[in-house]
Amino acid sequence: MQSVRIAGRDTRTIAKAAFERRHYVAASNMLRMYEHPFEMYRRYLTSMGEYPCTVRVSSPIGPIDLDLYTHDDVLTVNEIFCRVDYLADARDKVVVDFGSNIGISAAYFLSRGPDTFTYLFEPLPANIERLQHNLRPFEGRYALDGAAVGTEGGKVQFGWEPTGRYGGVGQPTGNYITVECRKTREVLEDVVGRHGQINILKIDIETMEEAVIGDIPSALARHIDKVYVEYKFAENPLAETHSLCQRGPIAQFFRR
Repeated sequence: MQSVRIAGRDTRTIAKAAFERRHYVAASNMLRMYEHPFEMYRRYLTSMGEYPCTVRVSSPIGPIDLDLYTHDDVLTVNEIFCRVDYLADARDKVVVDFGSNIGISAAYFLSRGPDTFTYLFEPLPANIERLQHNLRPFEGRYALDGAAVGTEGGKVQFGWEPTGRYGGVGQPTGNYITVECRKTREVLEDVVGRHGQINILKIDIETMEEAVIGDIPSALARHIDKVYVEYKFAENPLAETHSLCQRGPIAQFFRR
């Protein structure tokens, strides 16, 4: 049966989602997470609404305001704050975020408690400007590197598209900029050297996830408590050190 698209989404994807518990959890959480939940329901389901807009989200340290610029940003804030794709709490004090976009994931991590510090990597200039705006309440609690991450360092071609959500190294978007790329292993070694461990490593870098995970040696992985990757793995690439739970599109690794 041929699929059609509703509010920008494939009907087969919508039908499959109807049977997944995580979406019911997200819908329930929307009622308590948003100051105006029904407005967010409308934006999420219909793709309608003017942008930019500001959404107020509840958090353990109090309400925070996030500026959203597209319907895709609505999807992102819902996935992170309501669907809880990257579950964290106040015990997660050191976070590394590969692919920080406009700062929604960072705002989630930083709002779990007052002592969390995040290392953020985001190469797209438009996203960086929006990230810095969204993270104004958390100044001094994050380090931002305007670089991509990968298995090798140096200059790379970064494909971008207007929403800022789906770009990546080597992505065939038709729009390209040249950016610096940091070697994943060196980044993680530096953070572990500073803190002794990483509580959460989050990876959402469009097509590079599998290669980046595969480049983390076991000796280094042992210092990382949790890894969240937007990727579906056929086998556990961190089997020596972590268990794997595939939660929809998010692979969740937990140190044994």
